[in-house]
Amino acid sequence: MLQGETIKELLSSTAEKQNITVCGWVRTARTSPGLTFVAISDGTCFDTLQVVYENSDGKPEIKVNTGACIKATGNLIESPGKGQKWEIKADSLEIIGDADSSYPFQKKRHSFEFLRSIAHLRVRGNAFGAAFRIRNRTSYAIHRFFQERGFLWVHSPIITTSDCEGAGEMFTLTTFDIADPPKKDDGSVDYSKDFFGERAGLTVSGQLEAEVFAMAFRNVYTFGPTFRAENSNTPRHVAEFWMIEPEMAFYDLDDNRRLAEEMLKFVIRDVADYCADDIEFLNKFVHKGLKDEIRQVLEADFVHITYTEAIDLLVNSGKTFEYPVSWGTDLQTEHERWLSEEHFKRPVFVTDYPSSIKPFYMRVNDDGKTVRAMDCLFPRIGEIIGGSQREERQDILFKRMEELGISKEDYFWYTDLRRYGSAPHSGFGLGFERLLMFLTGMSNIRDVLPFPRTPGNAKF
Repeated sequence: MLQGETIKELLSSTAEKQNITVCGWVRTARTSPGLTFVAISDGTCFDTLQVVYENSDGKPEIKVNTGACIKATGNLIESPGKGQKWEIKADSLEIIGDADSSYPFQKKRHSFEFLRSIAHLRVRGNAFGAAFRIRNRTSYAIHRFFQERGFLWVHSPIITTSDCEGAGEMFTLTTFDIADPPKKDDGSVDYSKDFFGERAGLTVSGQLEAEVFAMAFRNVYTFGPTFRAENSNTPRHVAEFWMIEPEMAFYDLDDNRRLAEEMLKFVIRDVADYCADDIEFLNKFVHKGLKDEIRQVLEADFVHITYTEAIDLLVNSGKTFEYPVSWGTDLQTEHERWLSEEHFKRPVFVTDYPSSIKPFYMRVNDDGKTVRAMDCLFPRIGEIIGGSQREERQDILFKRMEELGISKEDYFWYTDLRRYGSAPHSGFGLGFERLLMFLTGMSNIRDVLPFPRTPGNAKF
């Protein structure tokens, strides 16, 4: 049997085992007269497993290179060495796939910037092994949270004709010859002759489709990739990322906020328990203080303030910000981090933003100036969640669309929800990778994505 047992299974053993097979990739290898010591990893856990091979008694001497894939067969025994409970005393050692001297991983530490250039290999390293095991567990915990509460998972479309956010940042999809597309009399591209009969693009959000399902299934969520054609080269932005977007009928903004806090704490606690070894490593080598930050979030009650209160705090902070702040301006990352990281020192919900800086679908407050929006701000990260109570009143929704120049005809299916059995409802969007930045201590969103897509880069 080629696949053998996993390293995680072997390191969890309670007794020695005879005649076992293990396969993995070589992290380190060294030789001494008659002996070869190999540390291998198979990605199933943080630790490596040491394989000891004696090439005496007529056994062939085998040269083992770092990065090679090997198969070892022998006995699992208690290790006489320090820092490891078990090792394999190998009767045979086979090179499945060799690696030559150009293998880029060395014993020295490499910069994350360099490792991004070898994204196809960086996952074999400790930091990225930890990061992507945490990514996997976080995904599972999110699904578990919603499924245990009776939410329906909606597979919202990736190809769409609606720009949910109204920011015009959609990637356009077309089957046209881009060098010679059909044109209208005014010189603009005639998308009526394209594959979908109108201009289509990659989704920026599954929210609007989730609202459709919430009006039939009550509590639903989407979890999938979203895209923004935003030419932004910051540590917090990429062109392709994942979003979790629950949508709940009969929820007001306070219900929405409570659910978001409950979900974040559930997921963070699950990952902290299940991936303790990975977090320990990241706390030591990537971001000192990570464990304390996770503990503080789990123990704290999230703060709730209004946008107006947030502006007052920022104006009176005595701090000089790069972006001046006043009522009516959107909060920037530096403002979000000051509130959550320096002032309150815990996550903060900010609600009731000016309608002028928020999308058309948010419920207008009685003051006519603000909407029932909410953002959740995290220490070190800034905004991690954005959401709102949705506008369920058709006449006010139409008025907002008219103010923003949004076509009612293009969104007939969305506004129909207000014609046929409208109900109060709320939802939010969680930026999956921003949550992962918090859980891993990574300072750049590119390092929690398997193959990041950014301006000028779509390699791998």
